[in-house]
Amino acid sequence: MKDIEFNLNPKEIKPNSEIHGIISVNYPGRYDGVVVNTTILDSNEHIIYKSYNGKKISQNVSRLFIKRDVMPENKAEFTAIISFEPKKEHEVKFRASIIEQHKEIESQIIFAKYLA
Repeated sequence: MKDIEFNLNPKEIKPNSEIHGIISVNYPGRYDGVVVNTTILDSNEHIIYKSYNGKKISQNVSRLFIKRDVMPENKAEFTAIISFEPKKEHEVKFRASIIEQHKEIESQIIFAKYLA
């Protein structure tokens, strides 16, 4: 079993549709939390994270850090949106990483498509 497992739904994203992500950590050591970074390739636009583990995020953030102490059973769920109207299809790179003392321990990358 991997130290981090990351799933994303849907993998074909439309403007203003909700994106759901689930992260499970199986890392046996101590860690501070997980971070999710997203890049919309060939674009200067950003994703906006809306919530994690049922808690709304009050400000627009484009990088999401979830502390271990708010991850029951070492799991985290998040929602996000991308709101710009694409002129072409973009590939979106999601990277979820386990962080321990400011260092990345393990990560998983998922690619999705952003469609008009």
